[in-house]
Amino acid sequence: MARVNVRCWQETYRGLVSDAVLDAPGFLAARERFWTAALTDERYRENRSAVAERDGELVGIAMSGPPLDAGVAWARQLYVLYVHAADHGTGAGPALLDAVVDPAESVALWVADPNPRAQAFYRKHGFVADGTAQVEGGVREIRMVRGVRTTR
Repeated sequence: MARVNVRCWQETYRGLVSDAVLDAPGFLAARERFWTAALTDERYRENRSAVAERDGELVGIAMSGPPLDAGVAWARQLYVLYVHAADHGTGAGPALLDAVVDPAESVALWVADPNPRAQAFYRKHGFVADGTAQVEGGVREIRMVRGVRTTR
């Protein structure tokens, strides 16, 4: 999962995040520590994680959890959804999203801006920008939200 995380950041954020961060010798080890904690630490027990595989190799990862901010209007937050660029358009992204967020739950996420491909993906899956932006790690991000969906 850490290797997928690092590769996807390198594919997606090159030019938005400094090469020193993306190519740092300790980047993979830091992501390994993150994923070990996310999958084993009791603090993250309400998180949902999923992976996508192709030919026995991981090609995508996702994780959602309770919102960190109190009093927000959504039930879950999508924290991670990455798919190798070579596997975009294969259905891995929608499958990962569905695996970690129930369609009946309202959800929010932060997405890099600019990141037109990811923003279009989220719009296709019912998310809309709510007008809120932040700068995280030197990268401008916009918040996108999706309300409760109903089946017809």
